Amino acid sequence: MSILELRHVSKGFPSPNGPRPVLRDISLTLEEGEFVCLLGFSGSGKTTLISMVAGLLGLDKGEILLDGKPIEGPGLDRGVVFQNYSLLPWMTVFENIHLAIDAVAPELTPADKKARAEQFIGLVNLGDAAWKRPRELSGGMRQRVAVARGLAMNPKILLLDEPFSALDALTRATLQWELARIWTETKKTVLMITNDLDEAIFLADRVYPLLRGSASRGASTLGPAIPIPIPRPRSQRLSLNPEYQRARKQILECLISGANGSVHATRPTEIQAALGDPCPAKP
Repeated sequence: MSILELRHVSKGFPSPNGPRPVLRDISLTLEEGEFVCLLGFSGSGKTTLISMVAGLLGLDKGEILLDGKPIEGPGLDRGVVFQNYSLLPWMTVFENIHLAIDAVAPELTPADKKARAEQFIGLVNLGDAAWKRPRELSGGMRQRVAVARGLAMNPKILLLDEPFSALDALTRATLQWELARIWTETKKTVLMITNDLDEAIFLADRVYPLLRGSASRGASTLGPAIPIPIPRPRSQRLSLNPEYQRARKQILECLISGANGSVHATRPTEIQAALGDPCPAKP
């Protein structure tokens, strides 16, 4: 069953030289329980796109539907995890999560709210840090709190805006594995944006490359869906898997050449040598 649908979405912003197109004719459908990644270069409009799904930005054209209803602003039916954690610094881990639960489920008894907060703190393995404040936590621990808070709200869809981009490589790898485990346990619908190709393949059921526009056309477009038919749970030694290698080459081909040939007319020899299967035609 489709839970999220983007229909021919376009967005631009004003600039001194007139309107600057950012996204053009973006169409995308997510089924309930799917994990989908949007992958693109910096400046390709990834955050703009997820901000529109979150209801933080309006559309110029098209529509976005959640459970068949147009998104017209922020809502508690969408949990959002940003790059910068967005935790209340004067509250503890428990209090940050409890506050979110109180906002979405005020009808619960105090005991039930406490139990739910403790459940999601445990889910991200932060039981020993429940009464610490954000300043006492590492970056990875803060982002775990943000994920737990988003899940504790029981949204219809969890939106992840490059949540691990500010972390060191080892912490990032650990949290990728944690997120994969949590998704397996909760089966929450997830839309994640990232600029990390290996992260996208490790986590997603499908990856969509976001293709930067040419100098003449400007706006980014959405490339074809690249399925990741690799069984779960996935090992972080995924690079030995032939399906991983196939998907990686296809996604690279899409990102470098563009699905319609309008992005980057030439490719360095060393990049071309790394590419295998061509980018599939968009249906």
